[in-house]
Amino acid sequence: MKRALLTLVAASFALPALAEGGAVSPTVFLAAIFAMACFVGYYVVWSVTPALHTPLMAVTNAISSVIIVGALVAAATVGLNSDNWTSKILGTVAVALASVNIFGGFLVTQRMLAMYKKKGD
Repeated sequence: MKRALLTLVAASFALPALAEGGAVSPTVFLAAIFAMACFVGYYVVWSVTPALHTPLMAVTNAISSVIIVGALVAAATVGLNSDNWTSKILGTVAVALASVNIFGGFLVTQRMLAMYKKKGD
């Protein structure tokens, strides 16, 4: 596992150097960063002890609430294409879905924490 993580770190330093030379297309560069982020996230979450899964889930829900900022920016669409109704509709849908993600995640976390409470509390 340490060797794989070391390889990912080395690759993360090598990719920007390749991109600076213009040899790699931006799509391939972004796909490589996404793949590395998936591997790093997998190893980080997999190494968490079972006792810390509930707090990890709560923090993940809090961090994912940042997504709503991007959705609000997409819904605002002020600029050159301000009459573009498609981006306003998709931005509004994104705000609704991000809200469901935030509130649903916190409700699930609250129910998980309630399972650990004693009957008299």
